[in-house]
Amino acid sequence: MASPSLDELLHAAVTGVGGTERPGQVAMARAVAQAVETREHLLVQAGTGTGKSLAYLVPAVAHAFATRRPAVVATATLALQAQVVDRDMPRVAAAVAPLLGRRPTYALVKGRRNYVCVHKLDGGFPDDEDGLFGVAQVDAAASRLGAEVLRLRAWAGETESGDRDELVPGVSERAWRQVSVSAHECLGSRCPLVAECFVERARAAATDVDVVVTNHSFMAIDAFEGRQLLPEHDLLVIDEAHELVDRVTATITDELTGAMVLAAAKRAGRLSDSSAALEEAGGLLAAALEPLGEGRLPGVPDSLSLALARVRDTARAVQSDLKPAPGEEPDGARQVARAAVEEVHENAERILEERELDVVWLSQDPRRGPVLRVAPMSVAALVREKVFAERTVVLTSATLELGGTFDAVAGTIGLRGDGAPAWQGLDVGSPFDYPRQAIAYVAAHLPPPGRDGPSEESLDEIEELIRAAGGRTLGLFSSTRAAQTAAEVLRARLGEDYPVLCQGEDQIATLVRQFGRDARTCLFGTITLWQGVDVPGSACQLVIIDRIPFPRPDDPLASARSQAIARMGGNGFLAVSATHAALRLAQGAGRLVRRAEDRGVVAFLDSRMMTARYAGFLQRSLPPFWPTTDKAMVLAALARLDEAAPDPVPVEEPQLRSLSGARVDGDGTDHPKPVAGRPPSAPSTRTAVTAGHAWTDGQDEELRDAAESGMELGELVDHFELPEETITARLEQLGLRLAASDLFG
Repeated sequence: MASPSLDELLHAAVTGVGGTERPGQVAMARAVAQAVETREHLLVQAGTGTGKSLAYLVPAVAHAFATRRPAVVATATLALQAQVVDRDMPRVAAAVAPLLGRRPTYALVKGRRNYVCVHKLDGGFPDDEDGLFGVAQVDAAASRLGAEVLRLRAWAGETESGDRDELVPGVSERAWRQVSVSAHECLGSRCPLVAECFVERARAAATDVDVVVTNHSFMAIDAFEGRQLLPEHDLLVIDEAHELVDRVTATITDELTGAMVLAAAKRAGRLSDSSAALEEAGGLLAAALEPLGEGRLPGVPDSLSLALARVRDTARAVQSDLKPAPGEEPDGARQVARAAVEEVHENAERILEERELDVVWLSQDPRRGPVLRVAPMSVAALVREKVFAERTVVLTSATLELGGTFDAVAGTIGLRGDGAPAWQGLDVGSPFDYPRQAIAYVAAHLPPPGRDGPSEESLDEIEELIRAAGGRTLGLFSSTRAAQTAAEVLRARLGEDYPVLCQGEDQIATLVRQFGRDARTCLFGTITLWQGVDVPGSACQLVIIDRIPFPRPDDPLASARSQAIARMGGNGFLAVSATHAALRLAQGAGRLVRRAEDRGVVAFLDSRMMTARYAGFLQRSLPPFWPTTDKAMVLAALARLDEAAPDPVPVEEPQLRSLSGARVDGDGTDHPKPVAGRPPSAPSTRTAVTAGHAWTDGQDEELRDAAESGMELGELVDHFELPEETITARLEQLGLRLAASDLFG
């Protein structure tokens, strides 16, 4: 039987998902197939609504079938990763199976820290100081950490995947660390429970599939460190490619604190005769960091250099002590100590080397104190050598052309300059009629934004816009403080008419689901909400952007990059700051129109969008919305949209996952059926919000149990780690009374 053509496969896939073929989607799929055939890299800008995931998944599947080698898809955000695994790949697989003779297979692969470690649960690793089993056994009812750990242990006995994302509601990072290990802490093939390891089983499952889905960071580690974490492949698709540089940079950013060194020394403890010397070196480092101010260090001061050298040398001595003797049985405590000591040794050594492209800076963490960080000023050469050299790479996003050209993005990933590999750029446009569907409103009458948070004038503007829109507002702010200030002020002004949620009050996915369910609700936040948030329909008809999102003037990496470009005769501001802002603005504005039926307004509360010399560059980077500065017209348009708005689009709830990462929702068609004996996944519905905290069914049940068992308010404060007023408000709503409290008179 002749192999089906790409057009036949794409037609089957689009029909299978109930869609219609779009010119941009067809053009992109053909371009991906051409890139694979010519082994030439491809950058594709595909606007929202193009159907770009099908446009790369179909040729990826065809390539996997033709070569019997998997294609790898890497995304930046968990939201898109879940979309590919939960929605797109199952539908594509079902649709093209009749043409290919079998159903294409796929798997989700993540870093080790995302999975529960069965050996750690079995007692194969030492507990943390305030640890797992001690806390849980003392009083699970009075300790949030203890309750979380007991819940984790119960869940670990039921889960098929061991994937943290399956656990709904989630647990704190502190609790999760009690049941997981890092890649460096893992015993690997020497682990006595390696056959039961969730990570090893997930990666084994990925070796025989057609499409492997992962994230940018995991892909980068695999490419840079040569660990062969991903199966051998010759096609890599990088979605959300506008995020690649930041994700790769974060992956290879290192940090060091005095507390890290002290913790490593404590881990080594009696296993090394040099641990006391390492502990002393940690104190010396902490003392050297204390007087230093925040910001970039153009050179390592002598006092800091001496402290770092002491850390490096004593850590090397401890490393020698921790090496296991030949034939010695694997030891979790020794491996954890080795990993901690190795980290501080390598990081101290890297900072002391003062590499040409490395930037070193100090930041003050409210909890950890002074933190010394080091990151590369540019990852272009590294990405060119390690990512592009060994495979065909397709990079796609809705925002790759900035100011009308691919050059800015291409330069940051090593695709420009001498020795750059061949590549093509393609903009397939968007099927949306942006000028008819959306308005770009610049509040030109407002004063330029200052550094002290939202002005009274901008807060007044936000209130008027929200009231006209009937809620339905996604507020994108340049800082956490600005988002929190606006949320606090607007809650007081809007009352219960239009609830305001704010990033940081719950998990992002939970807040987005709550925003999507209720048209009156508004959601405020910072960088995470600028991208990857997909709330189609009437729940989001107004996107507010408080200011042009330039990097902070004291951002060490941005300032280093800008200065380096200026030294070479370039425009550092335009190449770094304006490009960064254009990318963020395009992503933020793209949150509004997600479907052909969507209508609304993107409101820019920064008059520089009209008046600054770089305004044209920023405007050319945005979708071509209908522009205006007429406030009265915008308020009237929002009011009309509110009056005619249909009900919000139904929100999908999280589901259980199988070992391969596929969703277990029991529909019997696109996803695996539920595991026998496994209870169905409960939706993470929020029951109420008090003082900004979203309560769940499970937490309400805990409050009822607490009232029955006679717990005091102070114990509940410790358990939930919430303020008294938040808890008392919910107790009042539920009509509950604490036996040992005079809360209610």
